[in-house]
Amino acid sequence: QVQLVESGGGLVQAGASLRLSCIVSGRSGRTLFRYVMGWFRQAPGKGREFVGYLSRSARTTDYADSVKGRFTISRDIAKNTVYLQMNSLKPEDTAVYYCAADAEGGPMYRDVDAYDYWGLGTQVTVSS
Repeated sequence: QVQLVESGGGLVQAGASLRLSCIVSGRSGRTLFRYVMGWFRQAPGKGREFVGYLSRSARTTDYADSVKGRFTISRDIAKNTVYLQMNSLKPEDTAVYYCAADAEGGPMYRDVDAYDYWGLGTQVTVSS
């Protein structure tokens, strides 16, 4: 079993930056090496959408076109934490942000259904 806890959300103005954190805990050590990690978001009245992902090795990332060049995913193995650095925030980035862990690590990392474990989310609100 894996537990994911997001933090770092808040209310900011357009153009600001935020860094979200996702602490990953599990029964055994080396947790972050076991999972592909994804970030998703869900705006009011919309479905959950892919934001970005980080491979098990952390050598590969991919991002939604809407955030490419502004958002960056990284991790700190010692802290079992995955980060989502968000720069140049826009009002359309307003959503609840979720981190997720995928044990299989297949090619469908943009798909919500590929992920086995989810956090409860953290709210990000960007005012214009």
